Amino acid sequence: MRHPPRSALLAVAGTAALVAGALLPVVTAQGAAPACTVEYSVTGQWDAGFQSAVKITNNAAPVSGWSLSFDFANGQKVTQGWSAKWSQSGATVTAANESWNGSLGSGASVSAGFVASRSGTNAVPTTFRLNGTVCNVDSTPTPTPTPTPTAPPSTDPPGTGDGPPALHVSGNKLVDAAGANRRLLGVNRSGGEFMCVQGRGIWDGPVDDAAVRAIADWHVNTVRIPLNEECWLGLSNIDPAYGGAHYVDAVKQLVARVEAHGMTPIVELHWTYGQYTGNSAGCADVHATCQKPMPDMQYTPSFWTSVANTFKNDPAVVFDLFNEPYPDRATSTAAQAWACWRDGGSCPGIGYQVAGMQDLVDSVRATGARNVILAGGLAYSNDLTQWSAHRPDDPTGNLAAAYHVYNFNSCADVGCWNSTLAPVAARVPLVAGEIGENTCSHGFVDQVMKWFDDHGLSYLGWTWNTWDCSTGPSLITRYDGTPTAYGTGLRDHLRALQG
Repeated sequence: MRHPPRSALLAVAGTAALVAGALLPVVTAQGAAPACTVEYSVTGQWDAGFQSAVKITNNAAPVSGWSLSFDFANGQKVTQGWSAKWSQSGATVTAANESWNGSLGSGASVSAGFVASRSGTNAVPTTFRLNGTVCNVDSTPTPTPTPTPTAPPSTDPPGTGDGPPALHVSGNKLVDAAGANRRLLGVNRSGGEFMCVQGRGIWDGPVDDAAVRAIADWHVNTVRIPLNEECWLGLSNIDPAYGGAHYVDAVKQLVARVEAHGMTPIVELHWTYGQYTGNSAGCADVHATCQKPMPDMQYTPSFWTSVANTFKNDPAVVFDLFNEPYPDRATSTAAQAWACWRDGGSCPGIGYQVAGMQDLVDSVRATGARNVILAGGLAYSNDLTQWSAHRPDDPTGNLAAAYHVYNFNSCADVGCWNSTLAPVAARVPLVAGEIGENTCSHGFVDQVMKWFDDHGLSYLGWTWNTWDCSTGPSLITRYDGTPTAYGTGLRDHLRALQG
């Protein structure tokens, strides 16, 4: 989406210091079933902290309330948690049931999780007590590595649990480690692409746990997070308070919170460097202050190298290479535009060296990252007519097509979708990273969702921000999830789809 004027938007700065990391071993009990068992896994770890998931199974008589306790050995401190009331006294951590998950029958399980700080060693707790009874007592817990941080079946409400699954491409589907199909259904959370470059903060509105939980409450399973390359790289024109390490840490924290609520994060490059003053230019500024027709060779490969290195050990994170390419507005022929899109270099009508989609795929894969990659087509990602013919080479096979559609786009009806999208979707996964309309209603997105549902495809509404109909399609009026009339359509549809 090309953004509305920012003078109408609220400026709320965000701060952060969190990142998801590599999966560490899960502690499980072996042998005969004890009175209770606890599976403890470190699902992400970084220099100053970590994220863990805990699964409790009651093998004894049913209980109407539960309390789990364990001790840290290295001074770790719980800072936030979900699906339980978390507290800590000295080294002892306690997780007590919430009102909605207190009943635990014989053989029943419940999952919860937390984020904690650490300094140095992060030893896994060895003794767990459920309502005072020692769990895992029939054997010594031993580390059992799990290959991917997939979310086990859970009775938790939507948006809670052990996190989203690791994803990869299988044919024309996105699937988890077990081969189960996962459609990406959710929203965009705009702000990270423009607030920092405008010197007004990092996020537009709150992104704390309550704000992210409000997104999950719509039965969303995916959140797309637009980013700014100058802010991520900390270039000299960016206020240091909002760029470089501060910006990167803020993105890491939001990704971790999205995952903590069971949702797939898509990190997406929205605004980039490079001066463009040609047809349909959004600004004359060389800096990343608007949507450019293509990413730039000077900084974008470095951006994706850094992002890929940051998240390559978390295969639940999806990479969206570039928001809305439009080299077709700068060049005179479709052949030139698609060649520019794939190969970059000196593109007709664009005054800077372009990084093509192949350059960006190569930058990501050179880090060893195997995360799923999305690549949007021409005409602001609304044209996929020659996407398959110009598809970048991905040695991992984890490439998907991205598409955007609004009621004012050229390809915005069933006939166009049948003729141009269906052939692409037959070959690779297709994700509509942005859907929306400027009518303050949801008649158009209802049509979009029906077509994509009928074809088993993914889509995300633009945008989870409290703007209004004069500044762009906005799903909410409050960050507690209060919907606009337009947002009501998406919310009710997602809730109906996912139960």
